[in-house]
Amino acid sequence: MYDILKTINSPEDVKKLNAQELEILAADIREALFNRLTKIGGHLAPNFGIVEAEIAMHYVFESPKDKFVFDVSHQSYPHKMLTGRKNGYIDDNCFKDDSGYTNPEESEHDLFNVGHTSTSVSLASGLAKARDMKGEKYNVIALIGDGSLSGGEAFEALDFAGSELHSNFIIIVNDNQQSIAEVHGGLYHNLTELRETKGKASNNFFKALGLDYIYEENGNDIQAMIKVLQKVKDIDHPIVVHINTQKGKGYKLAEENHEAWHWCMPFNRETGKSTISFPAESYTRLTAEYIINKVKQDKDFVMITPAMPMCAGLSDTAVRAQMGAQYVDTGITEEHAVAFASGIAKAGGKPLIVTNATFMQRTYDQISQDVCINNNPVTIVLNCCAFDSLTDVTHLGIFAISAFANIPNLVMLAPTSKDEYLNMLEWSVEQKEHPVMILMPGNMVTSRPADKDYGKINTFKVEQTGEKVAILALGDFYQRGEELANAIEKEFGFKPTLINPRFANGIDEAMLKDLEKNHQLVITLEDGVLDGGFGQKIATFYAAEPMKVKTYGLKKEFYDRYNPQELLFELGMTSEQIVADVKKLI
Repeated sequence: MYDILKTINSPEDVKKLNAQELEILAADIREALFNRLTKIGGHLAPNFGIVEAEIAMHYVFESPKDKFVFDVSHQSYPHKMLTGRKNGYIDDNCFKDDSGYTNPEESEHDLFNVGHTSTSVSLASGLAKARDMKGEKYNVIALIGDGSLSGGEAFEALDFAGSELHSNFIIIVNDNQQSIAEVHGGLYHNLTELRETKGKASNNFFKALGLDYIYEENGNDIQAMIKVLQKVKDIDHPIVVHINTQKGKGYKLAEENHEAWHWCMPFNRETGKSTISFPAESYTRLTAEYIINKVKQDKDFVMITPAMPMCAGLSDTAVRAQMGAQYVDTGITEEHAVAFASGIAKAGGKPLIVTNATFMQRTYDQISQDVCINNNPVTIVLNCCAFDSLTDVTHLGIFAISAFANIPNLVMLAPTSKDEYLNMLEWSVEQKEHPVMILMPGNMVTSRPADKDYGKINTFKVEQTGEKVAILALGDFYQRGEELANAIEKEFGFKPTLINPRFANGIDEAMLKDLEKNHQLVITLEDGVLDGGFGQKIATFYAAEPMKVKTYGLKKEFYDRYNPQELLFELGMTSEQIVADVKKLI
């Protein structure tokens, strides 16, 4: 197994292979992908579909002298294998050596640590500009998928490249007719027209922007790809190489269901079934149930997703179709999605946006300007904002509170249970006074009574009345607060006060003032970075008072592929460690 792949230690080894050996190499790469993905999961369909193209790229170009920039980089696994990192795929003991994205710390063949979409053309155009200013000569190649083209940054970069760059710049558009979910937007009608006419349609989006253009129908044919890339190598102006590929090629289940296999957990290759069991109830599933029922009950309700329906548990295309006009997938366009929702709210609709916290970072300006300055009642639900959900450096959700909680008019809610989450969601969608952001819990689903009205903004809730020590445990960390309260009572013999803040963006001054009567220490626990977060607001309130405050949260760092429980220990955030701190402080 891997007879050819085992001989590949650098792109120079790829250039030594004949046509038959290159085909064997492609098969070896897919076997290596199976080996890794069936055991630890990752991006399957994007990588299976780009194998031949990336072999051809390394056969024709001279990486690292020639520069490759991968959009999102969830299609970079074959590239990694061809640049000396095959062991991360064929040797189970080396899986951790290789991240799921391009990473300059791993190899000189990776230019950027990239995990967000629509960036490659911008990044690569900067490389080309710097090259030209220095008078250097090499190829700059940006690889971008058709799904990524809907992102505003991609359009801005294409628009710039077509008019402002006048030297070598190669943009490979990998057209597999699929984003994460299905593609949406007028651009894709033109891509369809270009495919159907083999690139000869007079209506050409890329040419309209001033870019040269060439089409290759057989993007999964190594020799065809070598031939087209040899044509554009060392070209003296920007050009788009539009290639037609099959997402998931080489694995029938992925070929038939691109969306489900875009990213996967460990699975059985024969059946496609996940080898990891999931709890019957999850907050994502609860979100889907809420949305489906709300659509049936309220014609003014609109569910909006920027190409991430699975974040709301809406992976079933039939269910999405049944929602009709009340389900809108804007494509990879978070900024548009937020401003679009603001317009709906202004006109009396009830918009709900759901996506991952890491992707909502792109919309700070729209949330601030288009939504919050206008105080329009848009509801935004952030998935994967827990420290123990996504741990890749490009997908961290731990910055959500510090990033958004300080925008005026925005109400940020941090539910602690199933009942609280659903009640907050319903209250937010129905109220007309505030834009609201809800942090979807990332821990196990728990249930306990919760209020239905959250109109009294920044009103904390005392869940357990005690003395001496008050624990303010926000959102996901409420259960850790319960555990800590029990540990303190067991160690010191008194019952501490346990508070569910509920609001991540403000403070309950009256309650905090009242704690001064019979408490010496306030502890804050939050599932996010401390800088600019919830705990700092509490500490600031007590700054001129005798009350001691100890805040617990994450450091302002770009953590990468960490073990969540080990990180808690490193930060001194286990119950045992906090109890030891309490002993010193009181």
